[in-house]
Amino acid sequence: MLTAIAALLVTVQNAPAAWADRTNTNGTSNDASGKRNGRTISVETRVQTTVDGDSRSAKTGNLSSADSNWTPPACWYEPAFSPKEIEATVTAWRKMGFLGIGDMIGGVFDSYYKDGKPYKDYNLDKQGEGMFWAAAVNPNRKDDPEAAACDKLPFWVDEGTTPEEPLAVSPQVLAEYAYDELPVPDTEIKSAPDGKSTVNLPTWIWLDRAKFKKISVTASLPGTGLSATTTAEPVSLHIEPGTSDAETSPASGDCTINDDGSIGESYAKGKANRTPPCGVTYLRSSGSDDAYELKATVTWNITWTSTNGEGGDLPDGTFGTTQDVTVQEIQSINR
Repeated sequence: MLTAIAALLVTVQNAPAAWADRTNTNGTSNDASGKRNGRTISVETRVQTTVDGDSRSAKTGNLSSADSNWTPPACWYEPAFSPKEIEATVTAWRKMGFLGIGDMIGGVFDSYYKDGKPYKDYNLDKQGEGMFWAAAVNPNRKDDPEAAACDKLPFWVDEGTTPEEPLAVSPQVLAEYAYDELPVPDTEIKSAPDGKSTVNLPTWIWLDRAKFKKISVTASLPGTGLSATTTAEPVSLHIEPGTSDAETSPASGDCTINDDGSIGESYAKGKANRTPPCGVTYLRSSGSDDAYELKATVTWNITWTSTNGEGGDLPDGTFGTTQDVTVQEIQSINR
């Protein structure tokens, strides 16, 4: 049960306006609090996330879904207000605004929650038997058009009942939100030669085992028993040389992960005449004052589990970075 009342901050615009509080990872419940944007009564979510059990892990990059038709949820509904809190919220609104706007909007909500259309007396006779669920917006997607999809006023849900609302928070919604919170590391590859390559000589590319390993984020909603863990595991590295005048190894540009978790193979003396398991050979110089943009993208396999036994796969995620590579001609001396 929430312990403090959220401020009612409502305008006559169309989009709901609360977003998840990523910083709330200290293991305690967030009280609901509203935002001044949107025609609905919205709240900051109480969903908490931890990374591999550690709330202090930093977020370093956002995964992009390999499925262009799928994205994590931009908003959802979650338990937010008790009957007493929704009553106090409407009362608080009457004290806000100017030129009587607060009283006018408060009257609209009184009609909805007090006068039997559809609720009577704020459901005060059901105090302790359920909650009003309200909209919250994913902070990573607050600017997405889909963030306006949760445009319902807070609605009543009896304790222990699952609402018939597709956007209601659930283990899968939590898992999909955790997808957005996965702190994938920068794809900063190692290469030899480093920074400068030579025409027709292979550049070896690799990624260390220690940096690219499984990452898990657990998202939970305190007081509900809802919790889901989303896990990302690196499976391959795709390299794009930045020019058509190049050949990759393998030819597809997809370097698979090794049994020890590393990708590719580090260069060492004596390997100059070998073909790297992961690399690129440039066929043309980049010019003395120019460089090719070598792009390295890691694909992550995403799965999820939950405390109620639900789970499955989510679309693969990708995250990549680019780095400049200068390619020079082999210098020869005419005698």
